[in-house]
Amino acid sequence: MPTAASTCVEDAVRRRRSDLIELSHSIHAEPELAFAEHRSCAKTQALVAERGFEITTAPAGLDTAFRAVFGSGPLVIGICAEYDALPGIGHACGHNIIAASGVGTALALAEVADELGLTVVLLGTPAEEAGGGKVLMLDAGVFDDIAATVMLHPGPIDIAAGRSLALSEATVRYTGRESHAAVAPYLGINAADAVTVTQVAIGLLRQQLAPGQMMHGIVTDGGQAANVIPARTELRYTMRATNSESLRELESRMTGCFAAGAVATGCEHVVTETAPAYAELLPDAWLSSTLRAEMVRFGRTPIPEDVEASMPLGSTDMGNVTQVMPGIHPIVGIEAGGASIHQPAFAAAAVSDSADTAVTEGSIMLARTVVALAENPSERDRVLEHQRRRAS
Repeated sequence: MPTAASTCVEDAVRRRRSDLIELSHSIHAEPELAFAEHRSCAKTQALVAERGFEITTAPAGLDTAFRAVFGSGPLVIGICAEYDALPGIGHACGHNIIAASGVGTALALAEVADELGLTVVLLGTPAEEAGGGKVLMLDAGVFDDIAATVMLHPGPIDIAAGRSLALSEATVRYTGRESHAAVAPYLGINAADAVTVTQVAIGLLRQQLAPGQMMHGIVTDGGQAANVIPARTELRYTMRATNSESLRELESRMTGCFAAGAVATGCEHVVTETAPAYAELLPDAWLSSTLRAEMVRFGRTPIPEDVEASMPLGSTDMGNVTQVMPGIHPIVGIEAGGASIHQPAFAAAAVSDSADTAVTEGSIMLARTVVALAENPSERDRVLEHQRRRAS
């Protein structure tokens, strides 16, 4: 039987449905890249500010982050809102849905905060696609008082206990010496050849990768003129693995590949980490199970539990959060005509009727999951004790 509080939060979301969908569409219409999401950040704050949430801007020194707080109960719940887009293809990861559902969850929980002894914290977390906003906020203490954190992500299917891969990114800069490619090639040190050698080494390494390890990269600078031996080139590579330990092993082997290009050609090279590493998601079992029941209640069919662990969907800085506190990052399915995230067709689907349904149902599912946590004495005590141990 639904409790009064669980009914209340569902009703609250449905009353604000049009506002939430308008927010989702507005963010989608003006995509902004990592650390430059000024309009999206302001839009995401607006509805909770009207409701009386206390807003702190630029936590952790991040201009496009915020922390919005309502209530004063001992159980502090974080809700993450993402709103950065992808270069060229906009909201092909559906972060407009994430932001709107986060706001919907926060507004709903504000209705029962006093009754359930909650402090509701909506976190505007920039730069998930590139930059690791949550990692920077976590390291700066923005999450320190939070007992559990929830959010959702759209995708092509429903997954209650969303998983992800650990990730790190690096740029590799090779420096050689220019020379005329025909008149005096022997005077040049070819930085483009260093890129070629490196990519061949990486291609050969793929044969010996451990399960779950992968890498993918692009050439961001390959030279400027065909008749000039290039003195400067640059690669950008992303490395992923099933967990952080496996990722470190892969990074070590990739370091050798990067060095191979320099050794073979006589170039100098510098490897630079471009963002904090992302840890793998560690979804809380009880919260995930409760969320799964909510999905089923809405007539959704989340993939079986025994399949979830083998279906990581990309990488996210929410993984770092779930490594230190109970949290969930479910995938809420939308109809995308067979497209997956990071495809232009998924960007178009992120403002479809199905996406709007995901905003509404996603907000309700997350809010009711938090209500269930607050109303279950043993689970409430568990997450509070976990937070006390972190703080000690």
